[in-house]
Amino acid sequence: MNPYPKDLLDHVKRLHFVGIGGSGMCPMAELLHHAGYQLTGSDRSESDTLDRVRAMGIPVFTEHRAENIGDAQAVVYTAACRDDNPELMAAREKGLPTLERAVLLGMLTRQYEQTIGVSGTHGKTTTTAMLTQILMECGMDPSAIIGGKLPLIGGNSRAGGSGTMVCEACEYMDHFFQLTPAVSVILNVEADHLDYFKTLENIVKSFRQFASQTTRLLVVNGDDPKVMESVRGLGKETVTFGLADTNDYYPASRNEEPSTCESFTLMHKGKPLGRVGLSVPGQHNMLNALAAAACAHSLGAGPAALCQALHHFTGVHRRFEVLGQFGGITVADDFAHHPTELTATLTSAMRMGYRKVWAIFQPHTYSRTSTLLDDFAKALSIPDHLIMTEILAVREENVYGITTADLAAKVPGSVWFPGFEEVAGYAMAHAQPGDLLLTLGGGDVYKCANLIVKKYKDSQGE
Repeated sequence: MNPYPKDLLDHVKRLHFVGIGGSGMCPMAELLHHAGYQLTGSDRSESDTLDRVRAMGIPVFTEHRAENIGDAQAVVYTAACRDDNPELMAAREKGLPTLERAVLLGMLTRQYEQTIGVSGTHGKTTTTAMLTQILMECGMDPSAIIGGKLPLIGGNSRAGGSGTMVCEACEYMDHFFQLTPAVSVILNVEADHLDYFKTLENIVKSFRQFASQTTRLLVVNGDDPKVMESVRGLGKETVTFGLADTNDYYPASRNEEPSTCESFTLMHKGKPLGRVGLSVPGQHNMLNALAAAACAHSLGAGPAALCQALHHFTGVHRRFEVLGQFGGITVADDFAHHPTELTATLTSAMRMGYRKVWAIFQPHTYSRTSTLLDDFAKALSIPDHLIMTEILAVREENVYGITTADLAAKVPGSVWFPGFEEVAGYAMAHAQPGDLLLTLGGGDVYKCANLIVKKYKDSQGE
């Protein structure tokens, strides 16, 4: 529970962010900076995000020390921050409020008249970005906090001039309980984060609690039984989206030819709103688009501008992000780290016409890898070739006795290596013109993609 008053931001003006470079931290810092708060921050390593933070005039330290908190009146930290972090310890010794990231997000969103929380096991970042783009192009001027960079705004946050805020509502450790959105989107409910939830039934209960905290409108996937179970009987105004024409919003006249990007007529209760031609691949992105469209249209977005905005949307950072082409070999990176996400991304990749698809996967957390081992094996059998790294521990000890070798044994022909240097070397030695090298994972596997790009550029003398 949050021990601090919900209006704390009305009483403090100086905040220090521990881990300010994180995808969930930086956008909040940007919005607070724009609102006139005095901020400082720290992070363990340099990044493009820290460059962006510094460009706003926010001082950033790259070594965690007690003195970094300065004269801050409150300290914000990420869930990954250890209790023995010197800055966090110093704040507690001073008796300062120490706010976990999700707590601050709840406080921040309550400063807006209308917060839209986008939740679900998969697709939160893409759908939040799509919805932000629609609302912007429809002249609704939202503020936004997005888990990835949206090209339209050149980052992952935006300070708008209206009372509307769009943000992701993350279920991990029930963080979304901190939110009381006017509108909640629920994309899907599946087994994930079982290190915390233990069972799918507990996940459904948490989504139900989140839905019950919504004050005005639920926008939900009517094709997902667990989503419908989580909202049934709550008495909330609800609109549904999905592939079936029993939903309020659904697609019709889908493109018949195999294609990487879906095109369809957006339908609302049997009436066409307009034709949508997506610029991002995969059926999963059509579902994300339906969710964003259903939400935006319910809030008054015009159908023509809405459909056009979905066509203009080209994706977000680390969602099938093409990093370059070198001698006919394409290098791309994607955040997919759950079997459902991997299946969607790799199925799309296999339809894109590449000679061979090389998946480079970094397993993310021991608990997820162990619990969903067979599902991972099935998803990772989709591409032509699979290269893997060691499991990224993140916040866990390996009490499961699981290793990448266990996963590799279930995917014939796959290989794995302990470090990115070996992975990059193997991939580049075997890839041929016309191939796709696609890094996948929720951790730092993007560094492997960047390493491959650097090696190709160095070899070409760029």
